[in-house]
Amino acid sequence: MTRTHSLPGPWVEAAGLLLGPLLLLAGVLTRIGQDDFFPGQLAAYARQPGTMTLSYSLFAAGLVLLWPAAVALARRISATHPGWARWGVTLVVLGLFGRVFHAGAGHLAFQMVDALGLEAAQRAVAGTYGAFHVFKAVNVVIMAGWIVLAVGAFRAKAFGPGAAGVARCVALALATGLPLGVLKGSTDLPSLLAVAGLVVAMAPLGVSVLRQAGPAPRWWVVALTVAAVPAAFLLGLSG
Repeated sequence: MTRTHSLPGPWVEAAGLLLGPLLLLAGVLTRIGQDDFFPGQLAAYARQPGTMTLSYSLFAAGLVLLWPAAVALARRISATHPGWARWGVTLVVLGLFGRVFHAGAGHLAFQMVDALGLEAAQRAVAGTYGAFHVFKAVNVVIMAGWIVLAVGAFRAKAFGPGAAGVARCVALALATGLPLGVLKGSTDLPSLLAVAGLVVAMAPLGVSVLRQAGPAPRWWVVALTVAAVPAAFLLGLSG
């Protein structure tokens, strides 16, 4: 019988569980104090382009890293409740696709501030904010996915038994409160609670996955991975 391995593997999953929520939190805290809606976010970029670019970059990177985190949690749920695991991870990942699309649209809006000026960029975004795009279909699952995954985690006791496990399930469900859409500052109290809930729910699981991961990757694999990140970034800039 052919031996099967879990994908994407414990090291990638642990990185997602630990870094994904922390990068989201760092991104939100970096832009705290700014108005949460797009005119204020564009004005903040005009005043502090470096800070806002860093903030949105951290947030987008955190979104991408949440997919292996969701996979890791779904695998634990699937041991006893495979249906909840399948639906939960599918909805969450679809929602992440939508949020990454929103991040791309926000990046373009920031470039419009540089190219056209603040007032023209604000008018352009206001005039096109409700424009059709295919990812509008996932707006509902952006919010619902985390609730489904949290219910599955509760039923499967994926975070452990007792009050602590239940509290982490509730913390995970709080992620549904993170505002969706383009250029949402996400620094109001519900947003901060949503991101903090992801940290509380997932970071301890990341530590647990690391402890059970087995032998560390070979040194040359680590070195190659670390070197590939800036290389890929520079290659992307050239194109």
